[in-house]
Amino acid sequence: MFEPSLNTLTPSPIRWFNRLYALISVIGIFTLFYRHFRNLLYSPSVTIFSQLVADVVLALVWATWQAGQMYPVHRRVFPEKLALVVKEGGFPGLDVVVCTADPFKEPPVRVVNTVLSLMAFDYPTEKLSVYVSDDGGSQLTLFAFMEAAKFARFWLPYCRKYDILDRSPEVYFGNDPFLFPESYEIKEMYETMKAKIEEAVEKRRVSHDQITHRWIKAFSKWTSTFTPQNHPTVIEVLLERNEDKDITEHPLPNLILFHIRVSAAMTDSPIFLTQDCDMYSNNPKTPLYTLCHFLDPKVDPNLAFVQFPQSFHDINKVDTYGGQHLLEIRTNIWGMDGVGGTMFMGTGGFFKRQAFLGTPSSVGPSDISEAKTHRVEKKSIKSDDILALAHHVAGCRYEENTKWGLEMGFRYGTLIEDLYTGFILQSQGWTSVFCDPERAAFLGSSPMSLSDILLQSKRWFVGFLEMVFSKHNPITYGFKHMDPILALIYAHYDLRPLLAISIVIYSFLPQLALLNSCSIFPKVSDPWFGLYAFLFLGSYAKNLVEYTMAGGGLVKWWNNQRMWLVLGVSSYPFAVIDWVLKSVGLSTIEFNVTSKVLDDEITKRYDAGLFEFGVESPLFLTISIAAIVNLFAFLTGVVVVFKNGGFEELFGQLFVAGFGVVNSWPIYEAMVLRSDKGKMPVMITVKAIGVALGLCLTQKGTIFQHKPTMVEPSLTTRTPLPIRWFNRVYALVIAIGIFALFYRHFRNLLYSPSVTIFSLLVADVVLALVWAMWQASQVNPVHRRVFPEKLPLVVKEGGFPGLDVVVCTADPFKERRLRWLTVCCL
Repeated sequence: MFEPSLNTLTPSPIRWFNRLYALISVIGIFTLFYRHFRNLLYSPSVTIFSQLVADVVLALVWATWQAGQMYPVHRRVFPEKLALVVKEGGFPGLDVVVCTADPFKEPPVRVVNTVLSLMAFDYPTEKLSVYVSDDGGSQLTLFAFMEAAKFARFWLPYCRKYDILDRSPEVYFGNDPFLFPESYEIKEMYETMKAKIEEAVEKRRVSHDQITHRWIKAFSKWTSTFTPQNHPTVIEVLLERNEDKDITEHPLPNLILFHIRVSAAMTDSPIFLTQDCDMYSNNPKTPLYTLCHFLDPKVDPNLAFVQFPQSFHDINKVDTYGGQHLLEIRTNIWGMDGVGGTMFMGTGGFFKRQAFLGTPSSVGPSDISEAKTHRVEKKSIKSDDILALAHHVAGCRYEENTKWGLEMGFRYGTLIEDLYTGFILQSQGWTSVFCDPERAAFLGSSPMSLSDILLQSKRWFVGFLEMVFSKHNPITYGFKHMDPILALIYAHYDLRPLLAISIVIYSFLPQLALLNSCSIFPKVSDPWFGLYAFLFLGSYAKNLVEYTMAGGGLVKWWNNQRMWLVLGVSSYPFAVIDWVLKSVGLSTIEFNVTSKVLDDEITKRYDAGLFEFGVESPLFLTISIAAIVNLFAFLTGVVVVFKNGGFEELFGQLFVAGFGVVNSWPIYEAMVLRSDKGKMPVMITVKAIGVALGLCLTQKGTIFQHKPTMVEPSLTTRTPLPIRWFNRVYALVIAIGIFALFYRHFRNLLYSPSVTIFSLLVADVVLALVWAMWQASQVNPVHRRVFPEKLPLVVKEGGFPGLDVVVCTADPFKERRLRWLTVCCL
C-alpha cells in the first residue's frame, strides 16, 4: 500500500564545491606547515614558533568546520498530507515548556507574549499543555500569568477565527492590523493587562488589591524567608482544559506554572517543546511541521528531536554584532543534518520524551514510570494525587541517588547544557533533524549591547572548554559513539575558544615586527607569498559564499567577520582564563541571565549601527589595546616604507596591521568621535593607550632580529614567470583527476578483474608517471637577466678570475678544419 511521505531530504549540490575547496586548501595548509618547520629547523626563533602555533590552531579549527560542509542537506515538509496518515484527534499530546528566571531581566510582559503565542498553536487544545518554568520563583511571574489566563479566553478564539499569523499580541498590535470588528476591543484588553503587569513589576511586588480570592493561598507562599535561590516548590494550575473554556466555549489548553519534569507527572505528553521566554511563535503551524517528521511512515525509530533554527526579530539592518549567527545556525547545521542530526540549540527543540529515559535499545514506550514517577491516569491535574506527585518530582532532593542529569533528562555539569544534552543523546544512538520552514517558526531577541554579547559569548566558550576537557570530549568519546564527521563538527564548537591563541598572536606579533622593521612574512615577489595570499583570500571568499547562501549580505558578512576578531581578543581569552581558574578551584562561574530589558537610547544607537560600549569592562580594555597597537604599527610602517623603502619585505605586516585598523574603526570612533552614552569610557581609552604604548616601546628589538646589511649592486636578476600559477593550478586539478581515474581502475580491478582493465591501469600509470615528471619542470619557471655594465662596481678588470676554454673534436673528415681554426681564434 502506498504511504505518503511527509518530508523529503535533498543533498545540496554545493557539497562538491566544498569538498574540492577543502582538498585544495589542505594541500596549501600542509605546504605552509612545511615552510614553518623548515624555517624552524634552519633558523629557529620565537617569532617562527609563534607563527607555527597560531597556524596549527587555525588549521585545526578550520578543519573541524569543513567537516560540516561535506554533506549539507535541505529538508522539506508537507503538513497538508498529515491527514492521510493520522486524523487530528490522533495527534500525540504536546507539552510546551517556557523557561524564565528573573522578572527584572526578562520582563513578564514579554514572557506572557511568548506563552500566549504558543498557546495559540494550530494544534488541538485537548492535546496541548503549556508550562512556565520560573527558576526565580517570582510572585510577579505568577501574577502576570494570572492576567494572561484571563486574556487568553479572548485572544485564542480571535486568532483562530481570523487565522492570525502573528499570535504574539505585542507583535500583532504593533503592526496596526485593525481589520476586524473585535480588533479594538481585544487591543484594549491587552493594553489593560499589560499595564497591570508593568505596574506590579515597577513596584516590585503584587499588591493585595490585585489578588483575587482564588489566588490568596498561592501568594501566601511568598514569605519573608522566600528567596530566588531558596524557596518552596511553586506549582499552580492556571488553566485546565477539562474545566476552562474560552468565550466561544472551546476548551483552553492547560497552563501550569513550573517545571519540565513536572510535565511528565501531570500530562506526560510523548512530545515536548523547550522554549526560551523571549522566543515567541511566529508560525502557528510549527507543531504540524514537527509531526511531519515524527509521524512520517518511514521515520527513523531513533529520532529524538526536531530542531528549529533560532531567528531574531530585532536584528538591525547591518547586524552590527553578527547576532544572526547564520553560519552556525544554518550553514553548519545543514551539514550536521546530513550526517546524523543537528545539535540542540536550547530552544525551539521538539523532543520525544522517551529519548530522555535512556538509549534507544533500553527504553520502551514513553512511560514516566521509567523516571520513578507515575502519572495518575484519568484524574484532573488539580487533583491532590497529581499535585502531590508533581511536588515530589519537583523537589530539590528528587534527583539524589538517581540517574537524572547523568543518564536521564537534561545533562548537567556544564554551562552549555543544551549542546551537551544533544551530544549525549546522539552518542547514545538517537538522531535528530533540522526543520527550517520558509516562515520562521520562532522569533526572539538578540542583545543590543556589546558587553552583553561578549559576556554571553564568554559563558558559552567556558562551557565548550568544560566539554572538551571532560570524558565526553567529541574527539575521544564522540568518535567511538557517533559518526566521526558529526563528532568533528561538535569538536569545532568546543575548540573555538582556542582561537584566542591564533587571533592574539596575529593581533600583536606582525605589528610589533613592523615597529622593528622586521619582516616575518615572505616578500611580495617570493613564491611563498602567493601561498599566504591564496589561503587568506580563499578562506575569506569561501566564508562569504557560505554567508550569502545562508541568507546574509556583504555588509552583514563584514560585520560578522569583524566580531570573530573582536571575540578573539576578548571573550575567547577571558573564557580560557576563567576555565583555568575554575579548574584549579580559584573561582566559580555562574549562569547569568542575559538582560532582555530594552533601553530606548541603546535601541536607537543599535538601529544606527553603532557599537554600544558605555560601561567599563576588562573585555573592552583588551579590544582597545589591540586596536591601538594595530593603528600605531600601521602608521609607523607606512612612514618607514616611505622613508627607507622595503615595501615588498614589509607588505605582509602592513596588510595585517591595516586589516586590523579597518576592522577597528568602530572602536576608534567610540574613543574619539562619539559623545553619546554608548561611547568608550574615558578610563578604558586612557588605560588602553598607556598599555599599548608601553607594549610597543618595551618590545622594540627584543625578539626581532633586524640586521641592516650593505646594499651591493646586483649583476643578475631572477624573475619567476607569472605562468607558474597557471601551471600549478593545472597540475593540481589534473592530479585530482588522475587519482580519481586510478580509483576507478582499482575498483574495477577489485570487483571485476580482467586483462583489459589491468592493461589500462598499467598504461595510465606509465602515462601519469611521465606526465608528473614533466610537470616538475613547470612548477617554477624563471627568466634571468645579466648586467655586465655593473661589473666594474664589483671588481676591476685586472681582478677578473682566470678562464680556461676547452674545445672538443674527434674526426677531421667529419668536422671541417676551417671551423676548428675559427673556434680556436675565438
